[in-house]
Parts: sequence; C-alpha cells; structure tokens
Amino acid sequence: MRKNLLVYGVLIIIFGVGISFILEVGSRLHPGQTFPYKRIVPSQETTPTPLQQSETPASHLFKGLLDNLHHPLSILLLQIIVIIAAARLFGALFQKIGQPAVIGEMIAGILLGPSLLGMLSPGMEAFLFPEASMGALRLLSQIGVILFMFVVGIELNLQYLRQKAHAAVLVSHVSIVVPFFLGVAFSLLVYNFLAAPHVSFIAFALFIGIAMSITAFPVLARIIEERGLAKSYLGSTAIACAAVDDVTAWCLLAVVVAIAKASGLSGAVLTISLSLGFIGIMLLFVKPSAGRLMDTKAQNAPLGKGVVASVLIFVFAAALFTEVIGIHALFGAFLAGVAMPQHASLRLFLRERLETFSAVFLLPLFFAFTGLRTQIGLLNDWQSWLLGAGIIAIAIAGKLGVSALAARWTGMSWHDALSIGVLMNTRGLMELIVLNLGYDMGILSPRVFAMMVLMALVTTFMTGPLLALLEFVKRREAVRAPATSLAA
Repeated sequence: MRKNLLVYGVLIIIFGVGISFILEVGSRLHPGQTFPYKRIVPSQETTPTPLQQSETPASHLFKGLLDNLHHPLSILLLQIIVIIAAARLFGALFQKIGQPAVIGEMIAGILLGPSLLGMLSPGMEAFLFPEASMGALRLLSQIGVILFMFVVGIELNLQYLRQKAHAAVLVSHVSIVVPFFLGVAFSLLVYNFLAAPHVSFIAFALFIGIAMSITAFPVLARIIEERGLAKSYLGSTAIACAAVDDVTAWCLLAVVVAIAKASGLSGAVLTISLSLGFIGIMLLFVKPSAGRLMDTKAQNAPLGKGVVASVLIFVFAAALFTEVIGIHALFGAFLAGVAMPQHASLRLFLRERLETFSAVFLLPLFFAFTGLRTQIGLLNDWQSWLLGAGIIAIAIAGKLGVSALAARWTGMSWHDALSIGVLMNTRGLMELIVLNLGYDMGILSPRVFAMMVLMALVTTFMTGPLLALLEFVKRREAVRAPATSLAA
C-alpha cells in the first residue's frame, strides 16, 4: 500500500513539474509564428486587455459564473428544472382536490408565462425564458407530443371500437359535427375582430370548428380509471365514444391542416391523397406485418432495448413522412401507435418505457411552452371576456349537451347520458396540441389563442365536479326510490 502511494506521489510530482515547464515555455510563444518561430506581425493586432484596476478577483470570478449561467445550455437546464418542479407541484395539488394532474400541469405552464410571472416579475421571466431559448424548448416539447401521440395510438383498440360501434359512432360523430358547425358559425361573427390580417376566413373557421370538436381521450380514460368505471357499461361506452371521436377529429384536422397549408386546391388534394395512401399502407400492410414479426420475436427472445430502438425509428420515420407531405408530425406518430400489433405485452412494454419519460419530462415542457404563448393580459376589456365566455358556452353546449342528447337517443338513462356528455366535454392536452398547431401556422392570433386555452382549462376542470354531482344525485334517487315505493 505504501509502495503504491509512493509511486503515485512520484508520478504526480514528475508529470506536474513537466506540465508546468511546458506551460511556462508555451506562454512565451505568440500566435502567428511559423517555423523556425519567425514572428509574423498582423497589420492590426489586438492585445487582450487586463483586468480593470477596480475589478477584484472575486468580482471577476462572479462575473464569469454569471456568464456561464447565461449560456444557452445553462438556461435550458434551468428551464427544465423550474418547469418540471412546478408541474409536479401543481399536479399534486390538483390531484388532492380530485382533479387530474394534467390540469395542474397545464395551469403551472400558464403561470410561468406572461399571464403571472411576466406580470409580477418581467425581469425574472426574461431571464428564465429569453426569446433566444424558445427554439430549443419548442423542439423538446414537440418530441414530447410526438411520443405522447404514439402512446395514445397504442392505447386505441380498434377491435374494441367495433364491439361498441352501435353507440360510439353515433355519439362521437354527432359530438363532432354539431360543435364543428357551431364553431364555424361563431367564426362568422368574430372573424373581423379575432383573426390575424393575413388569415383567410376558410382556414380560421375550419380551425375554430375542429378546436371545438376535440375530446381528450387520454385524460378521459384516466378519469374513468381513477373513478373505478373502466369495466362498467358507462366507462366502456365513454372510452369507445372518445376513441372514435379522436380518430375522426384527427382525420378532419389533417384535412384542415392540408387545406390551410396548401397554396391551392391541387396542393390540398395531393396532400390528402398522400395521407390516405399512407393510412392505407400503415393499417393494411404495416400492422399485419408487425404482428407477424412480433410473434416471431416473442418466440426467440424477450423484449429489450433493440425493440425500443426499432420502434422509435419507426415512430419518428412516420412522423417525418407526415410532416414532409404537409400535415403535422403528430399524425404520423399517432398512426404509428395505431399500427402497433395488438400484443398486450408489447403495448405494456412500450408504455412503461415511453409514457413515463414523455409524461414526466417532456410534456411539462409543452405545457410551459403553451403557457409562455398564452397572454391572458390581452383580454383587457369586457368585450374580450364576453367573447371568451361565448367560446366556452358554445364549446360546452356543442359537446356536453349534444353528446348527452345523442347518448339518450341510443337508449341510455339520463344519468348515463349526462355522464357521457360530461366526459366527452373534456378537452385537456389534446386541445392544447390542436391550439398550438393553429398558433404555429399563424391561423390563431395570440388573443384568440388565449381564449381557447381558457376554454380548454374550464371544460377539463369541470369534468370531475360534474361527475361527482351526477353521482350524488344518483345516490339520492336510489335512497328515495324505496321510500316512495313503501309510501305507495
């Protein structure tokens, strides 16, 4: 032991002296010298300025630390720390009051933006979220949305939809058509006040219509699971309705995006044709082939890192294709999830490895990025708040009211029909994805974007309390029924 320490000490001394000697000799050299060290003097040579006389070594060190803190990587790491901490804190708080954690995470993102932090401390917001850092934050958040949409596609069971088609198709399609119509009609009234100058009425109206039609399938599924309704008739029907709604709404959104992005009718037709061809290839060829490949893989070796790598390549390739042809990358990711084989082990394996990472790390970045875009301060007069209230009222009437009536038409009780309407009215994260897409395309102005984000928050927040109220009414009616029969 002593021998090793002695050798170690001697090596440190020898190489330390050698390094010091080399640095001393090298400090006498000057840039621009050539062999054999003939000095080449530039026409204009600048020499480094020494530390100012008033600047102490401590202040110089502190200035260096501040410069390092303003480095883009340091800013990004600081943003991630603040965003994830705020998302977890608000998510836990909202879970304690019976709300899904996603609502708290959405509100945390808004509070970190100009609506609160920017109003209370503009300097802090400018330091945490400088304009130059928004590009990196946006790209990370988009990766999170792509992985999230892939997981949503994985959870979509097409066979299950066929079993519930009799009620799901009617309720979901009525809950899309009517809100879409109401949104387009409302656009006719507010286009002159809310639309950006360069946006056509068709693009604006179609996007408002599709934004009114969205249901947050993942949030709805979690609410049903948390309330123990997953195996009930109500829960299974609601999940089927939301799934059909999601598929239909995203297909319509793809068409709307293609029309809005295309320079003319021929461009829109080409984009839609490529999209339909891609959907056909994914469902008719890729999905069966992936199922056979999965059967062979399961017999030979357990699932591992190679499967994750292959799936990620597949997801991002599908997302890249739909991005290139003129619709958003998230459509390709969603379709890649739908094309995954129906093997329960594979779906569970992928969800465990992708959903946790995207939900805990990447999606809070998306919420924060959305919050930084949401400027509640733009609603600075009673007309703006009245328009915002009108958007919320139309969204609730078109989704909750119409879904409840359609469910009642299929033979459900009023309690189950109203519960279906409340669940279908949940917008959540899916609405934010649609709104950010419209904002990125320049269709939604900052003002109408803020109104629509508030609508997404209100319609999602009201789901839990309304379901609790309906359960309370049902229990009271169950208690009164025996008493009424005895009195008779």
